Amino acid sequence: MKLLIRQGRLVDPVGGIGGVMDILVEDGKVAVIGSDLRDPAAREIDARGLTVSAGLVDMHVHLRDPGLTHKETIETGAAAAARGGFTSIACMPNTKPAIDTPETIDYVLEKARAACGVRVMPIGAVTVGEKGESLTDFEVLKEAGAVALSDDGMPIQNANLMRDALILAHRQELTILSHCEDAYMVQNYAVNEGRISRRLRLPGRPAIAEEIMVARDAMLAEETGAAVHICHISTAKAVALVRRYKRKGVQITCETCPQYFTLTENEILTKGSLARVNPPLRTRADVEAVIEGLRDGTIDAIATDHAPHTAAEKAKPLIEAPSGMVGLETALAVTLTELYHTGVMGLSDILRKMTINPACILRKNRGRLAVGANADIVIFDPQEIWVVEPDQFASMGRNTPFAGRPVRGKVKCTIVGGEIVYQEGADT
Repeated sequence: MKLLIRQGRLVDPVGGIGGVMDILVEDGKVAVIGSDLRDPAAREIDARGLTVSAGLVDMHVHLRDPGLTHKETIETGAAAAARGGFTSIACMPNTKPAIDTPETIDYVLEKARAACGVRVMPIGAVTVGEKGESLTDFEVLKEAGAVALSDDGMPIQNANLMRDALILAHRQELTILSHCEDAYMVQNYAVNEGRISRRLRLPGRPAIAEEIMVARDAMLAEETGAAVHICHISTAKAVALVRRYKRKGVQITCETCPQYFTLTENEILTKGSLARVNPPLRTRADVEAVIEGLRDGTIDAIATDHAPHTAAEKAKPLIEAPSGMVGLETALAVTLTELYHTGVMGLSDILRKMTINPACILRKNRGRLAVGANADIVIFDPQEIWVVEPDQFASMGRNTPFAGRPVRGKVKCTIVGGEIVYQEGADT
């Protein structure tokens, strides 16, 4: 199929291309970028007044498949990604069974091929069964298609095991994505340790639990020369630690999520378990530090940590409900609302953290809009205001604290490999 995207405002953070242009897509690739292009054989997409960029890349999602398909499937997760403008998503291994064998990776990739066309990239488990006891075979997992390694919600507590993992991952040119929380400090506590936890008379997850682990992994990355990526960074001191080690030349990168530069622990008082996430929502000072980390480049990527749960699970009391929120269908809009429309960050800088940066951390050739590149493209209206309505989600998960919130920025069309996988108002 040929596509001709006409008169869209092109934003390419890598090549610096900008302005109103046409894009001709042929054989799944970007064939021509220019002005006043014509091709009678191409299907035309009118992008006047809209922004056109490389498709978004989310390096941290939970698709719950295999084993937890009552919460999400690869098909519904991919559909949610397409609606959110994501053309590539990397799925965490905390499924049942865990993604710790070539067979499980094959299962994910096979299911993804039958889904809506979004590129699904499996992340392999660092340890067998994510139990933190023995390492998986990194070489075999990479050969099967793993793009990175992580034990995510079950962070590796044994520093020596983490050191061994970094050494072996470095040999395979794989990045380890680390969920940084000391398990003994956080237990299964529901909220940040601080004013709200005291008000609710609940034990809290202290900021130091995240910061100790960030410091440990930064030091291990420095000592081994390996690449480590800090997942969903949420505290001011954790951001400062990453900044310090980056200045020393350590191979450390990090991500944050829209909830950590938008919401504070106060959200627990009104949203209850819908605002329960790991790590927890923090203080206003932490939110401001995360925003500054995004602004100065300390924080490399914006991910969603898309974590669907059933309505029944999230209806449980705060201390019993599982942690996590969905985010694939709201991430771009919330980010534009909070960072772009407030003048905090430019559009090109935001898109860099949602396209090329996460792709580079995963060592994948994605996230660019250039001649010869895969035609993975998102077209969106950065100005359109809409209200978050979870009942309209493609995801099976409805668990979001952003429900009912007006946001500004709407995806109109998502294209993967030259094929339209989502178009507003159409059944694609």
